[in-house]
Amino acid sequence: MFGALQPASGAALTAPYTGRTLANWVDFLGKVERWIDPAVERVYAVMDNLNTHTAMDVLLFALAHPRWEFVFQPIYAAYLNLLEPWWKVLRSLALKGRRFEAWSEIEQAVQRATEYWNAHKHPFVWGRRRRHRVPRRFGIAATPNVTCI
Repeated sequence: MFGALQPASGAALTAPYTGRTLANWVDFLGKVERWIDPAVERVYAVMDNLNTHTAMDVLLFALAHPRWEFVFQPIYAAYLNLLEPWWKVLRSLALKGRRFEAWSEIEQAVQRATEYWNAHKHPFVWGRRRRHRVPRRFGIAATPNVTCI
């Protein structure tokens, strides 16, 4: 399963593949290129260090599509990639508590979850949502809120 996310709008794209091969990855990049609005001048693709992400065909794709810039996250730093927390949400929507008999059922579940996400999309914020944070309480050393006249 490959996925792409536009954090500013919250729009997502997923595509099922039977394996993480180079041919499938380049095909997915082509789908993302068609999915993104042609008016967008720069596309930043944040990727992990999977060997198919740095293959010659991917470099040729980058040469053919100059608006793309590939950014590789540091090894063991998946938390820097916004797509990772989104995958957690998608897994929860599509797979949590369900049992599947065939790959096609997984594909359908992920497709329905992606459609649901896109129907209810919102800008994707990295980290915990603000409304869930406990308001900070000032300690004893905080200056009082006094207006001097």
